Amino acid sequence: MSFFQAVIVAIVQGLTEFLPVSSTGHMIITQSLLGIPSTSFVKVFTVSIQFGSILSVVILYWKRFFQTFDFYYKLFIALIPAAVIGFFLKGYIESLLGNVVVVAFSLLIGGIIFLFIDNLLRNEEEEEEEQKISFLSAFIIGIFQSISMIPGVSRSAATIIGGLTQKLNRKNAAEFSFFLAVPTMFAATVLELFGVYENIRQKDILILAIGNIVAFIVAMLAIKFFISILVKYGFRFFGYYRIIVGTIILILLSLGYKLNILG
Repeated sequence: MSFFQAVIVAIVQGLTEFLPVSSTGHMIITQSLLGIPSTSFVKVFTVSIQFGSILSVVILYWKRFFQTFDFYYKLFIALIPAAVIGFFLKGYIESLLGNVVVVAFSLLIGGIIFLFIDNLLRNEEEEEEEQKISFLSAFIIGIFQSISMIPGVSRSAATIIGGLTQKLNRKNAAEFSFFLAVPTMFAATVLELFGVYENIRQKDILILAIGNIVAFIVAMLAIKFFISILVKYGFRFFGYYRIIVGTIILILLSLGYKLNILG
């Protein structure tokens, strides 16, 4: 992986990680367009640059993120469903990760759902009002997060919809999704690096550093953009976008392109 490729991938990752559009689908297209091989380091890179993205959440919401232990207990409870399901279905989930068709159809189906979700889960609270989340609601949102183990579903999309089912408004549902991403993505990054850190070369460290810096900056901008679009327009815009990306992947596959998933 070259420095140029690393910067492009980090930009795409930072833009899509917190948007309900599936970063996996965008990684597939990016890898194909740039001709990036699916090496072990590429997999490590795409997972580890998530650290830059989650750091953007901590910086943007530092006053709310460093709260009482009650806040952290709820994040922990929300993590339980994905941790349990991931432990017992690890092999099956990994088999799905290699199926680009699953990603494409997940994008399409999710996009169609997004076209109607604003009317199905319309909450009347003021968008600027900070709402309290119960332990039960946190657990239910965690169940929705576990659905995102299906490639192409989007962790952000699943958790935000989960929040809406718990009567959160769009802004608060999105922000809890951001908060929940921090321990989830941090754990994934640590686990990925733990098994391969001895094989990382000095050049690789520099590429990882650049990738995390770029992902951090881009993710901060993406989060602000997403909140403003979500509050003003809802999910319909992202629904159309998901349908377009899913269709592009299916077209590329039908034309004979070999698309690989980056981890």
